[in-house]
Amino acid sequence: MKLPPFEYACPTTLNEAVALLASHDGEAKPLAGGQSLVPMLAFRVASPSLLVDLRKLAELRQIKIADDGVTLGAMVRWRDILDDARLRIAHPLLVAAVEHVAHYQIRNRGTVGGSIAHADPAAEMPGIVVTCEAKIAVVGKAGARVIEAANFFQGPLMTALKPDEIITEIRLPAWPAKRRFGFQEFARRRGDFALAAAMLFYDEDDGKARNAHAGAIGVADRPLRLMAVEQVLNGSKIDEEVIAKAEAAASASVDPADDIHAGGAYRKALIGVMVERALKSAAA
Repeated sequence: MKLPPFEYACPTTLNEAVALLASHDGEAKPLAGGQSLVPMLAFRVASPSLLVDLRKLAELRQIKIADDGVTLGAMVRWRDILDDARLRIAHPLLVAAVEHVAHYQIRNRGTVGGSIAHADPAAEMPGIVVTCEAKIAVVGKAGARVIEAANFFQGPLMTALKPDEIITEIRLPAWPAKRRFGFQEFARRRGDFALAAAMLFYDEDDGKARNAHAGAIGVADRPLRLMAVEQVLNGSKIDEEVIAKAEAAASASVDPADDIHAGGAYRKALIGVMVERALKSAAA
């Protein structure tokens, strides 16, 4: 379909971009990679009066790795993550998730900030930031602020962003070298959105799990933390019995709706299987 009519601007500074968004009373949209927004325009799900292209904002394309964690600029592309060998040590769970994002062409242009702002409940990056307790830095007319990932997603395609705000960076906490992790996703076809996916990690102390984090996508109207799974894991040796309990806890934690892709009962069972497989991968 043809896109609806809109004005177009390509600012060279972040302040200019924010001013443009603020000047259109909520009718403007920032354009990052465009891999979610452009299809929405084509199907008339979105009809902004102005598109503010962020491609010239070089300060949003940086990947920083420090003792306190990994910082991804909002315009960092999926391929930038996969091409940066440092991240396979600094945050291997992030890399494992990005390897499941769509197809090569999408990964070549799609951005982390665009994915988070789009807030598709089956997308990998929103699940990662919620599971890892990331912080999302944004800037708008009222200045800069930081939003906890747990408070950012408010429903399908709904976030805590104000109309004049732009995501600037995503801050992921430090990743200990010996941390165990797993990521498992099931889709109808390679590159499709997940029918369900589980991501988790834990540290070990005397052979027992501690600081367990588990998350899920594709089974609710937003990415979820699976607190019941974390309770099963913390303080336990990760063996077959504990994995079975975690699988059951994962399924019991969600109540997916039926849709054209799968029934709710199927997804409910599937997320348990994804947690089981992710735990077996982590334990191995």
